[in-house]
Amino acid sequence: MKLSVVYHSKTGNTKEMAEAIVTGMERVAGVAAKAFPIDGVDEAWIKESCGVVLGSPTYLASVSGETKIWLDNCARKLGLAGKLGGAFATANYVHGGGDLAIRLILDHLMVLGMLTYSGGGAYGKPVIHLGPVAVAGHLEEYRETFELYGERMAKEAAVLFG
Repeated sequence: MKLSVVYHSKTGNTKEMAEAIVTGMERVAGVAAKAFPIDGVDEAWIKESCGVVLGSPTYLASVSGETKIWLDNCARKLGLAGKLGGAFATANYVHGGGDLAIRLILDHLMVLGMLTYSGGGAYGKPVIHLGPVAVAGHLEEYRETFELYGERMAKEAAVLFG
């Protein structure tokens, strides 16, 4: 079962967290996961994936412009409808709007016909309501949560798509 993580990263923080999600996904037996920058996606891999997680740095309490353009244009041709979707963000500040960026991504994924998921509070702590957010300068403190998020997404994909 293939899974994809697509991200936009300027400083490398969002890329690093995307790779942590892939690490968590690959803890689940039978899962092959890859991370791609939004300007270098493997369209064939994504089309064969049963789940796609999208991540963005947070700018002005929202996604980066590049992420919004990708959602509005590129994502439409990848056949995302019916796939499992998720979102994550990085931010410079704890209250930098990471949750708002995630919400924008999830809204777009649902409009594209995806089934969005995060695990919410179903697994207990750490609770990841909408998707994980990492704060710049403290990425190592968030790595385990991002890996756990990836694992939870992969487990749900296995339940849905076997």
